[in-house]
Amino acid sequence: MTQEIPDIIQYQQIVAFDLAGQVYGIDIARVYEIIRMESLTAIPRAPEFVEGVINLRGQIIPVIDLRKRFGLPKAEQTRSSRIIIVEMNEMRVGLTVDAVLEVLDLGVGTINPPPPVVQGGVDSAFLQGIALVKERLVVLLAVDSILIKKERDALKKAGRELETTTG
Repeated sequence: MTQEIPDIIQYQQIVAFDLAGQVYGIDIARVYEIIRMESLTAIPRAPEFVEGVINLRGQIIPVIDLRKRFGLPKAEQTRSSRIIIVEMNEMRVGLTVDAVLEVLDLGVGTINPPPPVVQGGVDSAFLQGIALVKERLVVLLAVDSILIKKERDALKKAGRELETTTG
């Protein structure tokens, strides 16, 4: 008598965070660090959604306001506001969020592709999928799609210029 071996259940761990009252998630493998809000240095001629840069242990990190990037209403920073440092297209970038909530284990089968039209929110080009977790929807971001190539190149150039003036 042979024993059947069950299929291995695959999970994706995500860092869940709040942005304008909606729960979003980023693959934990893309998250480098989560830090408290700190003062930012403005970048001249940067896109509107780039809040500035921070110096993280000697590395210049551009910081993107996800609310502005996604066209969501502006909100004041609170004690819960955080910067999530992520690996995005071979560069580190900070993403401002309203609050980091928790790390979730999502069964790969629970992640659905984003619908073609997402009501009242983020452009579907930024989305990896949507998952239902404990009766709430979690919108999974495709980190590499948050910036287009032209924007990434501009940020890299600005970062190099700042490093030469401050280094």
